[in-house]
Amino acid sequence: MTRVVGPGEPFGRPVRRIAVAGSAGSGKSTLAQALCERLGVPYVSLESFYLGPGWTVRETWEAEVLGFLDGDVWAIEWQGEQVRERMTARVDVLVWLDHPRALAMARVVKRTLQRRFGRGSEIAAGNVEGPLRGVFTDREHIVRVAWRYHPIMRARVRKVIDENRHPGLVVVRLRGQRQVDRWLRGPVSALRGGR
Repeated sequence: MTRVVGPGEPFGRPVRRIAVAGSAGSGKSTLAQALCERLGVPYVSLESFYLGPGWTVRETWEAEVLGFLDGDVWAIEWQGEQVRERMTARVDVLVWLDHPRALAMARVVKRTLQRRFGRGSEIAAGNVEGPLRGVFTDREHIVRVAWRYHPIMRARVRKVIDENRHPGLVVVRLRGQRQVDRWLRGPVSALRGGR
């Protein structure tokens, strides 16, 4: 049975594979990277499998992600429509960054501005986001995509919970950065060296 827990509750099972769900700007990549450090494994972003130069989609991305998921220990972002179900079937813990929309949007805008000035996180394959002003003209601008997908991501995670098709799956629901920090200081601290 799928169990939903909060930031202070223990996992209740061994944890070796973690996926991080959330809208753009929720901190999926940052948290997945921190979890990999705790698990003692290298971090690989899902985006690095997916994106080629010029915002192209790499032909081999699905096979590469599935090969990665065959590993014994990992943490990665819960993305990729074509691989998400198989990823869910492999995870021990699905971390749901269910932040308020305003927080996620503020982070997306901040990240976009930082990237424009060379101070933000890099995008796979050397891709570069367009300027923030593109939000008014480009339907696929990251800020507009983030706004649209915020409720969609919530619905996807709720569906996993409601369908209850993954025995033993633990969903950790975190709302806001304080809960993320509390979770990292609490249950996640037990992952150190606990492979």
